[in-house]
Amino acid sequence: MTHPFRKAVEAGDLAAVEDLLADDVVFTSPVAFKPYPGKAITAAILRGVSRVFTDFRYVRDIAGADGRDHALVFEAKVGDKEISGCDFLHFDAEGRIDELTVMVRPLSAAQALSEAMGAQFERTSRYAAEAAGAADAAQKAGA
Repeated sequence: MTHPFRKAVEAGDLAAVEDLLADDVVFTSPVAFKPYPGKAITAAILRGVSRVFTDFRYVRDIAGADGRDHALVFEAKVGDKEISGCDFLHFDAEGRIDELTVMVRPLSAAQALSEAMGAQFERTSRYAAEAAGAADAAQKAGA
């Protein structure tokens, strides 16, 4: 059975990917020192990555015994650089992703990823701010 996160990523269904994220998800980037807390920024980063990676494919799927940890090994290109990496997922009690850690190699590809994501920074920040504002408005309307 294909994991729902993998299925959504492979289908390019970014809304489904976002739906799998917990509100308090923490994203740990392979190219940034500090983690990014929150659903809005995590979803925005994942949208940016989807614009940067080409020829993306998962090549291995590893599940933890308790079902709360999952590792998805991937290969892709960033520009002309081949990149290998792994998405490490942890799920909360409701089955939402509350931790997403990405690691990549080799260094030259990680540097290319850092540069490419840096070029996406303004767009990513704008999307995250809009998403966070919409979530706040929806929460206030429901209160």
